[in-house]
Amino acid sequence: MSFSIGVKEELEKVIPGSRHCQLAELSAIIHFGCRICQEEDGEYRIVLHSENESVARKYFTLWKKTFIINTGTEKVLQAVKVLEGDKQVRQLCEGVSPLLIKNSCCKRAYLRGAFLCVGSMSDPKKGYHLEFVCEYESQAKQIQAAIHSFDIEAKVVRRKKYYVVYLKEGSGIVDLLNVMGAHLSLMNLENLRIEKEMRNSINRQVNCETANIAKTVNAASKQIEDIRLIQKHVGLSGLPDNLREMALVRLTHPESSLQELGGYLDPPVGKSGVNHRLRKLSEIADKIRI
Repeated sequence: MSFSIGVKEELEKVIPGSRHCQLAELSAIIHFGCRICQEEDGEYRIVLHSENESVARKYFTLWKKTFIINTGTEKVLQAVKVLEGDKQVRQLCEGVSPLLIKNSCCKRAYLRGAFLCVGSMSDPKKGYHLEFVCEYESQAKQIQAAIHSFDIEAKVVRRKKYYVVYLKEGSGIVDLLNVMGAHLSLMNLENLRIEKEMRNSINRQVNCETANIAKTVNAASKQIEDIRLIQKHVGLSGLPDNLREMALVRLTHPESSLQELGGYLDPPVGKSGVNHRLRKLSEIADKIRI
């Protein structure tokens, strides 16, 4: 099962306690997941076109709870057809009224219903991406505004004939899952984020240490090369005492760091002192090369 399907199955089980929130979520499902069809007798029927079983189950659950229909699915279908004559239901079919999602709790329900119908999320192991695919720009703008009301950044882009509201930041997706009520999916995502961040942190540390080691090895090789050159053409005996001692210590300890080399000198010298002496030896070697 994909992560996206898991989120939708969790959202299916979140039932708003207030009727106004139930209406907001039902309105979103009807608006994004249904079609209004006129039959031969002139009557209209709401047809659910989503193939997601979670959407269908949530759709019928909300109808039964919102309009207090204590019966089975077939009776619900009949009730939907009868209720189409009601002004409130016609308004649900025409679109999501701003009045239905005026409250923060209703915006949460609206986003939950919209995600069930037109939302999806990529596998967080591969990347962070959550989106709503809408037929009309007005739908995308309304979803974006609802998301922005919770201080979550969301962008809209045109993709062929659709308008897509998307989030690509892991923190923003976590916040939106929390807003919609997908708390279990949120925790799973957070665990994956922590694991991924730790792995990336370890990789960065290893890469940094590897680079430092390579830099140290290259510097030591160059220093030994300079000392060998001086030894071959001039001899170390002609060097000042401090430089001669430094040259011999470096030849004896080719893999040691500057700090370790300073400890081998008598008296011991700090890292900056060791670096200064090695730089002097390098200058002498450069003059020989000329």
